[in-house]
Amino acid sequence: MSDLKVVVEPGRQDIVITRTFDAPREAVFAAMTDPDSIARWWGLDDTDTRIDIADVRAGGRWRFVESAPDGAEYGFRGVFHEVAAPERMVQTFEFEGMPGHVSMDTYTLEERDGRTLYTSVSVFQSVEDRDGMVASGMESGLKQSLDALEKLVAERA
Repeated sequence: MSDLKVVVEPGRQDIVITRTFDAPREAVFAAMTDPDSIARWWGLDDTDTRIDIADVRAGGRWRFVESAPDGAEYGFRGVFHEVAAPERMVQTFEFEGMPGHVSMDTYTLEERDGRTLYTSVSVFQSVEDRDGMVASGMESGLKQSLDALEKLVAERA
């Protein structure tokens, strides 16, 4: 059972997400940074994800494309600012369908008794950008992706 928590406080520019994975943080970090693994868990359940770029290092770029059943494609991209395996990553996030609306995302993984506490803090350029992300259905897509990540790391345990 997922313990996903999404905290969106009124008037703030951030979203704080926590979830526990039943796997060591090295396994979770590996799945979050390996292009073949990312393609298996990132995105919605009914889409396929193609990894165009995954240069996971400080200064490296990433670009993922989700393909919907109707053939529509949705691109996402960013730049890695910090990668400290297996405990932390900092990157930008931008949906290509709405260029210029960029968030700065910090992911931390904490080992707790063989399990991993995942924390994501996304800081947006404005409260309006943050609220737009929330209104887009982000929480449903996030849950689908993180559930798929849980399944992937469980298969590898």
